[in-house]
Amino acid sequence: MEVIPAIDLRGGRCVRLYQGDYDRETVFSDDPTSVALRWQELGAPRLHVVDLDGAATGVSSNLEALRRICEAVSVPIQTGGGIRDLDSAWRALDMGVQRFILGTIAVEEPAIVEQACRRFGAEAVVVGVDARDGMAAVRGWRETTGVSALDLIRDMIELGVHRFVYTDISRDGTLTSPNFGAIEEIATDCDASLIVSGGVSSPEHVERLASLGVEGVIIGRALYTGDVDLREAISSAGTAATPQ
Repeated sequence: MEVIPAIDLRGGRCVRLYQGDYDRETVFSDDPTSVALRWQELGAPRLHVVDLDGAATGVSSNLEALRRICEAVSVPIQTGGGIRDLDSAWRALDMGVQRFILGTIAVEEPAIVEQACRRFGAEAVVVGVDARDGMAAVRGWRETTGVSALDLIRDMIELGVHRFVYTDISRDGTLTSPNFGAIEEIATDCDASLIVSGGVSSPEHVERLASLGVEGVIIGRALYTGDVDLREAISSAGTAATPQ
């Protein structure tokens, strides 16, 4: 299982939100590139870069910061936030991103997701499923839909999606614990690669997620506060019991 550091961009800076609330922001660095290089040096196998401004507005707003990160690091990058058409997806890939994440558009215009899988290949496409009380949220987590997270994943698999990032909004940025029950339900129900985020705050959480058979775990605030050491988390992911 991969342990993937999160780099959330807002106004060109590296920040973290509490439960996705844009009014509860903590700035961790004015230099996201140096943060990316630090996580790479500590052994990160991949980086998860999110344009928070783009997620809220639908317009990519931190492209220069993303470009500098792509140019600086050698590890693969997956990025999301404001990617709501094929041109935006191509722009990210052209910058050197390996995977782009589609969230809002998966709910509002699923045909674009299907087109993306056909045009760029399923390995380049990730669907972000951001859940609030089990229901998918969109537009920077500001709107909760009537579509369940599980139903969204099932529908996207039918369209050719192979990989998902699942985030429990109520746990994100809280340093509590992941929603293991929901994660296990999705991992058991859906035949797809699953990366999870939200609430990871200890190596034990990483071990337990690895035992559920998920492909990756994204860690944000806990890395920045020092509650989780990246090297220790990577070690925990590698030594967890394999699910039966």
